[in-house]
Amino acid sequence: MKRSLTILPTIATALILICGAISCHNGKQWQKKQETTFHKIPDTLHVVTLYSPASYFIYKGQEMGYDYELITAIAIDRGLTLKVNIAPSLSRAIEMLDSGKVDLIAYEVPITAEYKEKVVACGPENITTQVLVQPKLGEEELITDVTDLVGKDVYVEADSKYEARMNNLNQELGGGIRIHPVSRDTMITEDLIAMVSEGKIPLTVVDSDIALINKTYYNDLDINMPLSFEQRSGWAVAPDKKWLGDSIDAWLNTDVNRGEQARLLKRYFELSKNESGTKFVSTAGRVSPFDHLFKRYANKYNWDWKLLASQAYVESKFDSTAVSWAGARGLMQIMPRTAKGYGQTAKSVMKNDVAVETSLKLLNDLDKQLAKRVPDEQERKKFVIASYNSGLAHVLDAIALADKYGLDPQKWDDNVAKAILWKSNPRYYKDPVVKFGYSRGRETFDYVNRVYSYYAKSKVHG
Repeated sequence: MKRSLTILPTIATALILICGAISCHNGKQWQKKQETTFHKIPDTLHVVTLYSPASYFIYKGQEMGYDYELITAIAIDRGLTLKVNIAPSLSRAIEMLDSGKVDLIAYEVPITAEYKEKVVACGPENITTQVLVQPKLGEEELITDVTDLVGKDVYVEADSKYEARMNNLNQELGGGIRIHPVSRDTMITEDLIAMVSEGKIPLTVVDSDIALINKTYYNDLDINMPLSFEQRSGWAVAPDKKWLGDSIDAWLNTDVNRGEQARLLKRYFELSKNESGTKFVSTAGRVSPFDHLFKRYANKYNWDWKLLASQAYVESKFDSTAVSWAGARGLMQIMPRTAKGYGQTAKSVMKNDVAVETSLKLLNDLDKQLAKRVPDEQERKKFVIASYNSGLAHVLDAIALADKYGLDPQKWDDNVAKAILWKSNPRYYKDPVVKFGYSRGRETFDYVNRVYSYYAKSKVHG
């Protein structure tokens, strides 16, 4: 299935419900055919990918990403053990494929003459273009033709393909586009998209798949104006393993498995990542509809109940039925894997009392793990809350970055908070001191600020 600027709708629910039965049957036939006709299928599938917001990242301690989840589904269906390797660059991933260290690159490899000599494309095809990111205004105000860019200010990453494209386009139009290159050391694509949403800059340019992901966070943007030719990309196998690529293509080429792929496309490229629920207004003596629960359990774990209530507000807006795009559930938006680690289930954490106590157990554990790194108890709470949002691993990476680049690793505001923003910048998430790669640092940065903003209000009203 092709992935392009327009995401395909999810296949009918009925098809997804019968996925297990048909896939299992197809899996046995596929393996038998491969063993007797072509090649013996290995027990373990060695895959390499790269950290990125689309392919692979760790969120709240859980491995996620469109490419990662799709290859996981294939491995499970085929009864294979999956071993995932993370490469620092695409060139290194191709070297690993060429040397036989891995069987497959589950990452977008451009389908160009350069790469065709080294790999065989397979799997999901991704079609991207560079697109203009602009505020979602009235139709008469939207830029719908490249000639409308003359006289406009466009901000792009310096020394990037976006700057190169805008320079070429400016020459084609005879000049007039005001192009503002922004240093990658201070701003990256995600930052520029956020700045368009916030009205700080008027326009930027990004790849359409990155635009789609970010539009799920900023639905006030328009990303429908293409500025370049289409670029095709896909997964890749070595030329001597074309049979493996053919097998992956065959797996994808069924209605049921296309349905699974469409579900993942929707999850990562369509579902809103914004907060859900109804805004709750604090009143005198009342911080939330669940004050009694927060007070009861927070006292047990020596945690400020108003700070806990503030977290719940940011997590779910006090909607105990909320389920996020990533699968986090209930009042405190607990991930299923986290719930399991505390003896609960995805269903049980939908109960408010279970959700509150489980979240406090997690907060307590995070506090203990950070105690040596951040001795000040009050300062540490911001690190703990950040870890609740992104996972402890990313906060530890930010502490390491802060220490390396001259910031105070024991202070959050203007120090580790700044370093957590760097976690979405390749220059920093590929730094040797970083162990857990890409993270959407802006989300964590904003999360801590929102929690403490509501906390300040709760201390006035509660």
